[in-house]
Amino acid sequence: MNRRPKILLSLVTPESLRGRKKGMTFPIWIDLGFIRLHPHVVFEALAYFIGFRVYLYTRRKDKLPIAQGIWVIVGAILGAAVGSKALYWLEDPVRTIENWRSYTYLMEGKTIVGGLLGGLIGVEWMKKRVGIVRSTGDDMAIPIIVGMVIGRIGCFMTGLSDHTYGTPTSWITGVDFGDGIPRHPTQLYEIVFLILLGLLLYRWKKRERFPEGAVFQLFMTGYLLFRLAIDFIKPTLHPYMGLNNIQLACIVGLIYYAVLLSRWLGKPHYSHKGEL
Repeated sequence: MNRRPKILLSLVTPESLRGRKKGMTFPIWIDLGFIRLHPHVVFEALAYFIGFRVYLYTRRKDKLPIAQGIWVIVGAILGAAVGSKALYWLEDPVRTIENWRSYTYLMEGKTIVGGLLGGLIGVEWMKKRVGIVRSTGDDMAIPIIVGMVIGRIGCFMTGLSDHTYGTPTSWITGVDFGDGIPRHPTQLYEIVFLILLGLLLYRWKKRERFPEGAVFQLFMTGYLLFRLAIDFIKPTLHPYMGLNNIQLACIVGLIYYAVLLSRWLGKPHYSHKGEL
């Protein structure tokens, strides 16, 4: 008879009341019973695995042999690994210079935009190495989107330690990631945007009304525009005339893709030159 009141009282604590108000606590661990897995690790692994499987399933087998397709993937992975780190180091140049000998600092962060632009360079370099002259980007657009959506789920479930949340807000969409401050869930905004963009690109790809490479060009243009805008509500340093490192990279990428898009947009006959 005395046990039940004690248990109930132990549950009614300031911490538990705050947890009820938030509705969830972060990070949201994945409990399998015999082991608890960190969401970021799980969903990042799923993003790579499922994204690659989607690529193998959706790619046009008649346009690129599997051996060449694998080399394209290798180029993308290597380029993305370098690009994602290099752009991260530019987030806070002073801090990077101060910690340039710290292996932990140099390896701890990465950026999607840097990965995409670095992957672009890696793919083009690899295509020249193995003699691929046609565009390969269209087959990669949807798998990349799938992987990014899955990865962002892990970012959201990780919470504050992932540093992908937005600035404090009073919007109804605000999420308390554990410190009592509602913030823009920019990870969720990005997921919604990517799903809509992916559906649109998938429809265009099925219709085959655009030149080779156009679907990937539209994907990159759309995502870079989104990141250029959304990073204004990211609590990162903006040391470059009010812009951050990612926004600068977005502008560079948008200039590149504006040139490519101008070659076929609004023209009755499209060029089939193989830019990614």
